[in-house]
Amino acid sequence: MIKVTRLNGDTFTLNAIFIEQVQSFPDTTISLINNKKIIIKESESEVNQLITNYYQRIGLQECLKEIGDSE
Repeated sequence: MIKVTRLNGDTFTLNAIFIEQVQSFPDTTISLINNKKIIIKESESEVNQLITNYYQRIGLQECLKEIGDSE
C-alpha cells in the first residue's frame, strides 16, 4: 500500500498492485486496472519510488527478478 495525496490535500492509501499506469498531464494521474483514474499531488517519479519501495517490502520485486532469471 502506498500513501498519496489528492489535489484537495486529502491523503489516502492505495494498493499499488492495482496500478496500471502513472502519467504526468502535468498533474500526476494514476490509472488503475479497473479503468478508474486518480489525480494526485505527488510527482510521477515519487509515485514510482513509492511503488518500488512497496514491492520491495512485500517481496514482489525479488520474486519477479527470480522469475526473469529462470526464463
